[in-house]
Amino acid sequence: MFESIDNVQVACEKQAYIADKGLATTLYLTHHLKKPIFLEGEPGVGKTEVAKVLADATGAKLIRLQCYEGLDANSALYEWNYTRQILQLRIDEAQGRDKNEVGSDLFSDKFLLKRPLLEAIQVDGDVPPVLLIDEVDRSDSEFEAFLLEILSDFQITIPEIGTIQAKQIPYVVLTSNRTREVHEALKRRCLYQWIDYPTVEKELAIIQTRLPQINEQLAQQLCQMMKFWREGDFYKKPGIAETLDWGLAILALGKTQLDADLVTETLGCVFKFQDDIQRAHAMDLNDLEKQTDVSSQ
Repeated sequence: MFESIDNVQVACEKQAYIADKGLATTLYLTHHLKKPIFLEGEPGVGKTEVAKVLADATGAKLIRLQCYEGLDANSALYEWNYTRQILQLRIDEAQGRDKNEVGSDLFSDKFLLKRPLLEAIQVDGDVPPVLLIDEVDRSDSEFEAFLLEILSDFQITIPEIGTIQAKQIPYVVLTSNRTREVHEALKRRCLYQWIDYPTVEKELAIIQTRLPQINEQLAQQLCQMMKFWREGDFYKKPGIAETLDWGLAILALGKTQLDADLVTETLGCVFKFQDDIQRAHAMDLNDLEKQTDVSSQ
């Protein structure tokens, strides 16, 4: 996969993912430079999918850490299995073990609950795992600072056990929807790649790859409609995920091309906020059809 940038693109296409030259170059470099990737862009443009494609293409294990407000190091790194530790204490006491020996092994590996970061560092095998740190912008600055240390040394210190170094450096993919600005110190440790809404041509290729059962005319109509809406004034513009969902919905309805009524009836597949649906309803559908060719042929 990493013999050349072209090979990266081909490998992604085999996983039904259309990677442009810029993204393919970033994937190629992350392998050879052993650096994390920081993917930024609007929701639904395929950032998370990059990690899944990378794992599938390389045969690696995908380990996902979903970020959220209040996420702390213990939840991302490790926790002790307190219930099992208490049970072991009672077993030791019931077996009449010496007082000095009771609980002597409570802080060993068998009582350790591995969370995504520790799991990624300890994975065995010939292929490095893919660690997806998804929506890092949802976490707080304290967790960002913690990530800086992990991504710099790829080692973890557990006071009761000691320092654990990565058996092999994992592929690391961080994603951000830009709900807030991520600190530049974290970005500096990564290869940065912005993933934008696709062009009509690229989105058409994505639909034909992911939904080959859709005829070319309908695929063209979907792409033109999405282009039209993304240029409009909406709170949340639809991403590629919404395009694919919309295509599947139209197939489920047994339709082979768009018309004004079908567009109106299926707006819930495209927009997820009532205000956006109302804005779409308020558009002049005749003008919309003219601009996007949904009523042609």
